[in-house]
Amino acid sequence: MSAPFGEQLPRMVTAVPGPASRALAQRLAAVESPNITQLSDTGPIFWVEASGANVRDADGNVYVDLTAGFSVAAAGHANERVVRALARQAERLPHALGDVHPADVKVALLERLKELAPGELGVTILASAGAEAVEAALKTAVMRTGKPGVLAFTGAYHGLTYGALATTWRPEFREPFRAQLYRGVRFAPYPYVYRWAEQVHAAVGGGAAALGSAAEPEVVCRTALEIAARIVDEAAASDVPIGAVLIEPVQGRGGFVVPPPGFLAGLRELADERGLVLIFDEVYTGFGRTGRWFACEHAGVVPDVLVVGKALTGMVPLSAAIGTPEVMSAWPPSTGEAVHTSTFLGNPAACAAALAQLAEIEERGLVHRAATLGSWLRERLDAWADRFPSVGEVRGLGLLQGVELVEDRATRRPATALARRVADAALREGVLLLTEGPAANVLAFTPPLVITEAQLEHALGVVEAALAAARA
Repeated sequence: MSAPFGEQLPRMVTAVPGPASRALAQRLAAVESPNITQLSDTGPIFWVEASGANVRDADGNVYVDLTAGFSVAAAGHANERVVRALARQAERLPHALGDVHPADVKVALLERLKELAPGELGVTILASAGAEAVEAALKTAVMRTGKPGVLAFTGAYHGLTYGALATTWRPEFREPFRAQLYRGVRFAPYPYVYRWAEQVHAAVGGGAAALGSAAEPEVVCRTALEIAARIVDEAAASDVPIGAVLIEPVQGRGGFVVPPPGFLAGLRELADERGLVLIFDEVYTGFGRTGRWFACEHAGVVPDVLVVGKALTGMVPLSAAIGTPEVMSAWPPSTGEAVHTSTFLGNPAACAAALAQLAEIEERGLVHRAATLGSWLRERLDAWADRFPSVGEVRGLGLLQGVELVEDRATRRPATALARRVADAALREGVLLLTEGPAANVLAFTPPLVITEAQLEHALGVVEAALAAARA
């Protein structure tokens, strides 16, 4: 008896992309901005159906998804419980008057987020996209401290709206709009141990790369904190003093970089000593992905504001900035015209989906499953480092694991083309795989937390074979 759709292995009926996807690509090219979707001989495929860890394209090909739709579908694509909750709410009340006459379901969601968030976090601003929630957190920081500056980090990705873009490191996103970006953001090196010298050089410039020549985690941690403190102190004497520290506890699009032990605790201490608001961006990592509800729990550090999104609903746009009562009290009570709001703030359908998604994650034990299945995945990926010289480093937490590919281990030159060949080959065999990192040389493993062992085993075999063939 075949497995149900959602738990199936790949089944390919056409070449990839197939004729239906190619036809859709031609139609899309005529009506979408040319910068949105890359159109080439290798893709895209067009999705028409998804469930669990399976995706079906317009040609009828069935794939195993190792992306969870950018880490969104934690409880699986089209999770039945979430779909039913969304449909029921859409029939009853799909939209309300956000900040004027809210929906009852918004209250229930905010109460649930308070229960789940670590420490004293529990006063929330809802938004739609992750970038919006980041900007709500940055607004909170300036309301709290009166200081407009922001300390962000190399490799950071916080979104592409203007406020978030100013804190995003990637030059390909920033350069076209540099003249319009906020100039009060300063970057410190993220403690990316494998590429520490590059991080220091990028953030500080000049001959400072020598600071990072020793890549021992303890040295990296200490030096990173010293540089961050120096930047904050230098800014204090300027007309744009720093009031916010914005960081991903584990970098997502930056290449799944996990900071060394003690770094987040050191940032917490720095923020407390200098009177800064510490913001953790967990849009990518939140809600079980790393084997804890939130990645910051691995370090035992609680921020002043926690930013979440993606897996919050598993399917529709909803994000949140969750702060401590003390920090959020910097916002004045509304007098009828909120100074920060939006039309779809607290959308009832999205709130209902989120409540169902959080219940599904908890009741099915998906946080624990991410930890245990993630340990097994890590063992498999670590073995690749012994087999393939092109594997420079394997890193991650839970079911967020990255394999950084290099041209050679001596120079550590990013093997961008190799990573692309592996991902393309995997797609042809029915496995959806993304590449991450500034050089797009990190194979990214973020499957739905409900992926079956058989699906994950098969998908790993496909990727391993693709890696072997690409190096041949």
